[in-house]
Amino acid sequence: MMDLAQELIKGDHRAIARAISLVENNKRAAQEMMKKIFPGTGKSLVIGITGPPGSGKSTLVDQMAVHLRKNGKKIGIIAVDPSSPFTGGAILGDRIRMMRHSTDPEVFIRSMAARGHLGGLAKATGEVITILEAAGKDFILVETVGVGQDEVEVVKLADIVLVIVIPGAGDEIQAFKAGIMEIADIFVLNKADSPDAGKTERQIKAMLDLGFEGDTMPPIVKTVATEGEGVEPLINEIDKLVGSKSQEFINSRKKRLISWMLRDIISEKIYQAVSQNIPESEFESLVERIFKREIDPYTVADEIVGRLKKAKP
Repeated sequence: MMDLAQELIKGDHRAIARAISLVENNKRAAQEMMKKIFPGTGKSLVIGITGPPGSGKSTLVDQMAVHLRKNGKKIGIIAVDPSSPFTGGAILGDRIRMMRHSTDPEVFIRSMAARGHLGGLAKATGEVITILEAAGKDFILVETVGVGQDEVEVVKLADIVLVIVIPGAGDEIQAFKAGIMEIADIFVLNKADSPDAGKTERQIKAMLDLGFEGDTMPPIVKTVATEGEGVEPLINEIDKLVGSKSQEFINSRKKRLISWMLRDIISEKIYQAVSQNIPESEFESLVERIFKREIDPYTVADEIVGRLKKAKP
């Protein structure tokens, strides 16, 4: 395991892929590896990119990677799809679009389907971010497939959050009010060559005027990702934003990721302890009793926790 950790820290792509597979499959060896690499993490800038399907997120991520590579930056890209049990569908299309990076030793791309992750999406994504940080990536771009609650929770783990909107998406902009408006650091108006771009920009500004004051209002950057237009101003805006934030602010974002990961890890450990101390047959019997309303799940949970406390470590 030390060899894997050492190769990972050197940035070897095969080692990165093996390490991610270990944590995704929840292998015991993954914990020992994570313990070894953790001290060297926390130095990357994690950028979350979210927005409705069809808004051009993958194309924009691709163009951002091109620009950052020209500046000599090492890149990690994570495409997260909370709804899919397989790494197929839209994610496969994303990967095809990013194939030009496949031979670049300084760009690592990973698709993640969340279903089946025992520790939850925050832990799963956080562990992959940690691995890419340990591998020396300067920027880690975390792209979500949609704008559902799970995606919002994932993107909250980033240091900087980009929300992508497209012209004519009035309904989507209204829907954003619920959870995404308040987490956006920068709005990206993609497909800005559309005739409706001006109207959509005014809609966003009008909504932001209601929720923000003065300098706290997130900037709006126009892009045409398919042509690479506006990508350099977007990177400059990200640099400007990071430079304007206090170290305390950046640290608070990173602590938020650690907090989410820790909660998920603790939940996973408790579940493992329950599995080791409560036979499957007894667990199913308890489920049957709850189903018949002979007992409630809260009482059962309290009893199980009580047994764990009494059990020898």
